[in-house]
Amino acid sequence: MDKFTKVKLKYLTVVFLVISWQCANQLPPGGGGVDLVPPKIEKAYPPNGTTNYKENYFELDFSKYVQKRSVQDAIFISPAIDGELNFDWSGTSVRVYFPSKLKENTTYVIDIGTDLVDYNNGNHMAQAYNMTFSTGSKIDKDEINGKVYTDNPQGVLLYAYMIGDSTINPMLKKPDYVSQAGIDGSFKLLGLADGSYRVFAVVDKARTLLYQPDQDEIGIPFQDVHLSETDTLFSGLDFLLSNQDTVKPRLQSATMTDTNHLFISFSKDVDTSVIHSNNFFIYDSTAKKKYDVLFAYRGNKKSNEISLAQINKIPSKDEAFLFVRKITDKLGNVFYDDYSSITLGERADTLKPGIFNTNPPANSNQADYEKQKFSFYMTDAVDSNLAKTGIAFTDTSGSRIPFAVHFYDDASLYVYPLQNLETMTDYIIKLDLNKFRNAAGHFYDSTYTYRFSTINGLDFTGASGKFISGGTVNPILVLSGIDKDKLVSYIKPDTNGNFKFDRVSGGKYVLWYFSDKDSSGKYTYGKALPYKPSENFSFYPDTLNLRPRWVVTGINFPAK
Repeated sequence: MDKFTKVKLKYLTVVFLVISWQCANQLPPGGGGVDLVPPKIEKAYPPNGTTNYKENYFELDFSKYVQKRSVQDAIFISPAIDGELNFDWSGTSVRVYFPSKLKENTTYVIDIGTDLVDYNNGNHMAQAYNMTFSTGSKIDKDEINGKVYTDNPQGVLLYAYMIGDSTINPMLKKPDYVSQAGIDGSFKLLGLADGSYRVFAVVDKARTLLYQPDQDEIGIPFQDVHLSETDTLFSGLDFLLSNQDTVKPRLQSATMTDTNHLFISFSKDVDTSVIHSNNFFIYDSTAKKKYDVLFAYRGNKKSNEISLAQINKIPSKDEAFLFVRKITDKLGNVFYDDYSSITLGERADTLKPGIFNTNPPANSNQADYEKQKFSFYMTDAVDSNLAKTGIAFTDTSGSRIPFAVHFYDDASLYVYPLQNLETMTDYIIKLDLNKFRNAAGHFYDSTYTYRFSTINGLDFTGASGKFISGGTVNPILVLSGIDKDKLVSYIKPDTNGNFKFDRVSGGKYVLWYFSDKDSSGKYTYGKALPYKPSENFSFYPDTLNLRPRWVVTGINFPAK
């Protein structure tokens, strides 16, 4: 063999190996701009509506390369099957084998949810894809559809349970049917057999198909759904999500940061009812002495942390414990009579209470001239009775404004005028920090001056119209801001259905109503267990863009 032939054979061998490697790996081509196109399913087997299906697999052809793991996470089969699916990939197509033989005379729904993402840029599939087939001679065609209303509905799972004699517990029982909400929150539960159903919307973070209250949000239906041969479709089963965590909060730790201050940590975010000095006491087991806490406050801590101030000298060699009489989290879960050992220390207290935040911000021109609260947040707790004597409220000419003071906790207070202020006018609130003294008596020898201006009363906007109740029980209308301030207003329509929102700041809003059946004045989310339905609600279809000085009128809002 001559030299030229040897070189030619080596070249052909390299080309063959490269082509073989590319074909085997089926990788997507690289290069190009940023890919923002969502993947979609272009073809599926068996065809939707197939009956008498005898195969043990189904196939999906995607419009582009997708992340294989995301496909596995996005597939939901109803009714549920036992065992693991087996995936056989070929480029942008996959054949999925069932782990065992399917049930006879049963309608199956394959739901591919929006967790599915493409290979290049992680784009989610825009809407869930459904395919239905039957191992028998007919397809169950009953359907439930609706929408999940939340900031990020994509991926929320819908659990449907057939109602029987036993209690439905979504924490212990996997659903009979599963679907997934799309990017806009809409969903469809297809291929349902005649019967009665209870449906929950669940943010199933662990994808266990079980509701876990300590980590998952849930939407409770306003009613159960009954489907029959003559009533095969239920539309408008809508959901609002809530956190229904039932785990009780606990005291985790107590550390003395200096001789007068303790840093307290809880297992969860706590309600402000915890932040009160008489809710705590200290017991020195070495000296066999009980000490009261002087101040309790959050300051600039996290929402599961607070600080305590006390004036007792506890030697660091002693053994001491902090007791809390009642801990309430933000969901209303309560734990009574908890305690923790205290990590003691003898570091001297050098703190001086200053102001780290205000609302509205200092020097702003956004203060309302009616019923405005001016909040001040201190770095340390202070004697509130003394502090109240060090506050002055005037206009820029020095004229006094009558006011009152309220302390949220021992380091947070608000000042509110006892009369309406003038529009577009400058005002001053002065805090004499000589009067703001902490547990050790430390203070700043200075005055904090807070300046602000009131708004122009003409800049408000509003919305009015007519609510067509259709027999809705005790309706309450809600105007919710979708801009950063998230302003919310509640009103009741009059007996003729007329409503009007006024004194509204400009911005984008959504309008919705709920049927306040329990007359609580707020929306009731219901409970999963013991089951309690939520209150029915509906959203006005259009976003309201409310511009300053321009009231939107003539809104016709029919109940669903």
